[in-house]
Amino acid sequence: MAFFPKISFQCEVEEYLSKVFRNSELITALGTQEAESRYQSLLSHLPHPPAFTTVRVNTHLASVKHMKNLLFEEIQQQFKGLCVPVLEHPEIQDILLIPVIGPRRGIKKHASEVIVGAHCGYAVLRGAHVYVPGIISTSKFLKAGDLVSVYSDIEGKCKRGAKEFGGIKVFLGNGISELSRSEIFGSNGPLNGMGIRMIEPVYLSPSFDNVLPSHLFLQNLPSVVVSHVLNPQPGERILDVCAAPGGKTTHLAALMNDQGEVIAMDKIANKVKKIKQNAELLQLNCIKAFCYDGTKALSIEKREDEQEGPPFLPESFDRILLDAPCSGMGQRPNMAYSWTLKEVTSYQPLQRKLFTVAVKLLKPGGVLVYSTCTITLSENEEQVAWALETFPCLQLQPQEPHIGGEGMRGAGLSLVQLKLLQRFDPSAVTLQGMDINSLQDSREDDLISLANKDCIGFFIAKFIKLNSK
Repeated sequence: MAFFPKISFQCEVEEYLSKVFRNSELITALGTQEAESRYQSLLSHLPHPPAFTTVRVNTHLASVKHMKNLLFEEIQQQFKGLCVPVLEHPEIQDILLIPVIGPRRGIKKHASEVIVGAHCGYAVLRGAHVYVPGIISTSKFLKAGDLVSVYSDIEGKCKRGAKEFGGIKVFLGNGISELSRSEIFGSNGPLNGMGIRMIEPVYLSPSFDNVLPSHLFLQNLPSVVVSHVLNPQPGERILDVCAAPGGKTTHLAALMNDQGEVIAMDKIANKVKKIKQNAELLQLNCIKAFCYDGTKALSIEKREDEQEGPPFLPESFDRILLDAPCSGMGQRPNMAYSWTLKEVTSYQPLQRKLFTVAVKLLKPGGVLVYSTCTITLSENEEQVAWALETFPCLQLQPQEPHIGGEGMRGAGLSLVQLKLLQRFDPSAVTLQGMDINSLQDSREDDLISLANKDCIGFFIAKFIKLNSK
């Protein structure tokens, strides 16, 4: 049963999505009622966090078993003895899964209120405390040590520094203020430290702030799957086209035992800095990160300077990951999607430019994996149909592991082709809460099955390049 209202969209985006999930191919295959039921279920799932927190173990430095034991002890300490299991995944052997307890109904609300921005609110729902930059408003007489109720301003209507807010707000839980109102909104500018320590969140997940930072990396389950699907081998030359913040880049390097070369590109300098920081933190030396626009990464002529960075000559890479910029509609939790239709539809042409460059940079016999964290047809299955038509040298390949569902109908792909795709669709499972009692009564197999389905919306396609034409 849904705890939060369905995700809201701008009218034109809602109309656009409605047509996507009621397309004639889908209606013919499923029937109007089933197609509608799945769409409404998706809209209900998106505002809620996934049912599990997924952490990837940096296997370059530590074993999964050892990290599992350390993490179990850490969670027991954070949850004051509450026994929440840490699960290994039978098919993805470098991740650990922690069930999320919630939604916890009946939490008593306090008179003193703190309003946070939507993105800060989403982080709280996934286990974070509240940091000062995320705080928009507090009650007038807030003091350090006060018990407060924390709410999210999901529509971005609250003014910074307001003493009260009557707009739409969503309750996230209770916490203890670490600072007074004057310290939070002081004239010296906002601080960066913790503002509210969450003690009674609606969704209970462990905080990973400074928890084994060199050994554990928070990632969504499908984001881990995508690197395994690419399956990089030691000694190969790999390209991660749009790599920030470096979760997949560092995973690729770890899968290669830090042997070979992983080139990571992003066109925003601060994001490239983050990739380098993550590589250093996880002690991975085969990563080389460059600030560069992926659409311009192809060089026609051999350069004189023999520089190792972009642009690159054609057929320079054994495997390429294109985790493309996208409309991000699969991210969870998300209660109010604010983008316009023009913004949503702007990604397809950009993805095609990046894809075209990636195909040219790939060696014959090489593997290209394309992925997004969105739910539209235009950025997923339609891109696959376009790629197969535009590049006869490409052939869809089976994926391993194959944990998500098959591709969605509506782009004219055959059933055989759809089965080769992975679409992680949160609506594939009934929205259900989890408490300690139901958790203890659950079989591990059932919990793993739930983790595979109740995750973010995500899409993966794997291609092999047959020849150089």
